[in-house]
This record gives sequence, structure tokens and C-alpha cells, in this order.
Amino acid sequence: MKFNKKEAELFVPDNEKMEIAFSRTTVLCIAAHQDDIEIMAFAPIIDCYGKNDKWFTGVVVTDGAGSPRSGIYQEYTDEAMKEIRIKEQKTASIIGKYSAQFQLAYPSSEVKDNDNASLIEEIKNIIEKCNPEVIYTHNLADKHDTHVAVAIRVIQAIRLLDEDKRPRKVYSLEVWRGLDWLNDEDKSVFDTSGHPNVASALLGVYDSQIAGGKRYDLAAIGRRSSNATFFGSHSVDSSDSVSYGLDITEMTFDEKFPMTGFISKYIENFKNEVENRIKKFT
Repeated sequence: MKFNKKEAELFVPDNEKMEIAFSRTTVLCIAAHQDDIEIMAFAPIIDCYGKNDKWFTGVVVTDGAGSPRSGIYQEYTDEAMKEIRIKEQKTASIIGKYSAQFQLAYPSSEVKDNDNASLIEEIKNIIEKCNPEVIYTHNLADKHDTHVAVAIRVIQAIRLLDEDKRPRKVYSLEVWRGLDWLNDEDKSVFDTSGHPNVASALLGVYDSQIAGGKRYDLAAIGRRSSNATFFGSHSVDSSDSVSYGLDITEMTFDEKFPMTGFISKYIENFKNEVENRIKKFT
């Protein structure tokens, strides 16, 4: 498969032929950085884990440069960090039994460049080759610029597809801002309670981030536990670990649907709920 960047690569963990890895894919997750997939998309990973009729494929868009670092990684150059993070992502894909793992190697600056049509086209081509039933990506309310840019590029790529080639469902997920603020009726709730050992292993491979100064392993699993406990105040927990998403399928089928207008609708729903609750007691 031809990529736009010479550093880009495709890794198939079980050494199956590339065409088979594509054709068996049912779920595709397109994320900004190495470890984003494992932080936000554990629910679909574990839903496909060890199954023959469901396969998870990951796409990491950026090259892994520029991450914060300390300890043994403090003196590592960006080039050295890129190599380490690529290896860590491959290890995660082996642990998670992914069908395939793409690493597209774009600098973040190019992802955020609104005139970079080549990235959109490359994402479109990957979606066409894998033809997934469901796509997961970042959410438009995330506070990381590159995450939001990736989400927008994914939406733009899907909109370029013929309607009958678009995924049945598209969800945006939480990383650098949780989605617990969404009204309950607006949340897509994903059970992440299965295989806790795999959850820990998937996050634990990212030593360059954990020992480098960011405890994503504890934070991601803690958020899932928190989501489960604080989801309902008047009912017993039905799961001890959940993640939240927002269904954005609607905007992938409507090319004229403004990105800001879509997410603003949910922000307004939250605002109204808060105001109405206060009004009940004043």
C-alpha cells in the first residue's frame, strides 16, 4: 500500500495478508497519537478481541514527535521518541489482537493545516479499503487541537465517500476532555468492564509516556470507573467501567452540517439542563 509519508507504515500483528487484514475489518479507529486508541477505544477493541467475525483496525495519524518527557526519556530527541512510540503502538496492536495498525507519520502542523487535502484523501482511501461498519475518532469538544483536527479530517474524508460506502455508525470519544458533561440522553455509553488485564496491558506498553511523566494508564482506567459510578445517582451500577461517546453519524451524511453547530447543540442541551434544575429550587 502506498502512503503519502515515507515514514508511514502498515503493521499486521498476525502476519496475515494485507488484503485479508483490510477485508475482515469491521471496526476502524482513527486517532491522533500513539496511545490515543488504547485510551479512548477500549470498548470496541475488547468487543472484537479474539473473535473471528469482528476485527479492530487502528489508524494513528501523527508521527509521535513533541510529547512531554522526563526521567530516562528526558534527553531523547524527537526522532528517538518517534521510533519508540511507533514500537509501542505496534506492541499494543499485538496485545489487542488488532487486524491491522496504520501509522501515517504526519507532523501535527500538517494535520492542523486546513489546506492539507492529501491527509483527507489518505484517510478516505483507508476507509474505502477497510470498509468498516463503525468508525471511532476524537470528539469535537476535546481540548487538544490535534485531536479536534483529526476528528474534522475524518468527517471530511467520510463525506467524500459515496453514501453507500460510508460507515453505518460514527462515534467520537473522550481523551483530553471527558464527555460526562453530556446529558445522559445524548451519551453513547460503552461497557469497558471486560478483560481488565488487557486494559492494563494495552496502556502499560506506553512506557515513554508513563515513565516520561504522564500516568495515562491510571487516568484512563480511573475515568472509566468514575463514569460507571457517577452515571446514575438513583440506581445500582450495572457496570464497574464505562466510556462515553457521542454519535456523530448524522453529520457525516450531511455535508452542509456545520461542525460548530453540531457540537453547540449538545452544549446548549447541557446548559438548559443545568439552568432548569436550578430554576426548580429558586
